[in-house]
Amino acid sequence: MRGFASVEELEEFMTRPTRELEADLAHADGDLIILGVGGKMGPTLARMAKRAAPAKRVIGVARFSEKGLKEKLQSQGIECLACDLLDRATLERLPRAKNVVFMAGHKFGAAGDPSFTWAMNVAVPFMVAEAFRESRIVVFSTACVYPYVSVHGAGAPEDMPTTPPPGDYASSCVGREQMFLHASRRYGTPGRLVRLSYAIDMRYGVLHDVASAVFDAKPVALGMGYANVIWQGDANEQSLRLLAHCTSPATPLNVSGPKTSVRLLAEEFGKRFSRRPNFSGTEATTAWLVDTAESKKLLGAPRVPLETMIDWVADWVGRGQPSLGKPTHFETRDGKY
Repeated sequence: MRGFASVEELEEFMTRPTRELEADLAHADGDLIILGVGGKMGPTLARMAKRAAPAKRVIGVARFSEKGLKEKLQSQGIECLACDLLDRATLERLPRAKNVVFMAGHKFGAAGDPSFTWAMNVAVPFMVAEAFRESRIVVFSTACVYPYVSVHGAGAPEDMPTTPPPGDYASSCVGREQMFLHASRRYGTPGRLVRLSYAIDMRYGVLHDVASAVFDAKPVALGMGYANVIWQGDANEQSLRLLAHCTSPATPLNVSGPKTSVRLLAEEFGKRFSRRPNFSGTEATTAWLVDTAESKKLLGAPRVPLETMIDWVADWVGRGQPSLGKPTHFETRDGKY
């Protein structure tokens, strides 16, 4: 497959379940509730879960401020409940599904509204962990909980201390993990902390950001010269599978794909667009990188290789297909999002 003709074709392909996912969700007894289903990854994760386990109730929870999202999810067999997770009374009324995927959080605008960032990334996890202490919980976290590591190594392993660079977002993400870990230790709640590093699809992500800059003849920033990337379908599949591989107390797992050079990405897109990329800055000797040896051992390697992702994104951007309009700001090094 060289690319996707439309958003509908992209999402149909992205949400196809694997046999391994079907088996793991069958092993994880009970229904599934997804808290924060309205983000970039939530809708396709919910659809993949429903396709993999059609007999389960799959419940999506969000504010549903995006027009048409609720109706789209409902047409795919997903039950939708509107809820502001900061409203504890409403949160307490949510059905207590046996399986929970927690995807809520706040990143962009964190520097301008730190109190809201800490409320969403720490207070909400505390309340959710208390309310769903009888469930198993897979929590979407981030590689941003780690310090920057050398670009010449394998990346940060799960046992590296979580001492991130300055900034409310990264620090509050450590707080999110600690709230779920506290509840897991207190109540025995089984869980996993998914330290995800840069999922991509055609409409957003590191590859989309770099491809768009090259296509539009804009400079590609090199300060954060390396990043891990993973196809969103693979990230969703591995995260859902972890419901059958929870531990008590909860433990982290790095979920991502290969380390890649931003300069190399720009050059590869330049070849595909027949355009010479422009660059700004120079590569630092450190970056946010993760070692995925443990996830490969447990879940296998991601199915979609980097070269294929590059081809798909180049085709999508080159044809002027839709973008989510949500840059990753992966090049940011000062923690101000």
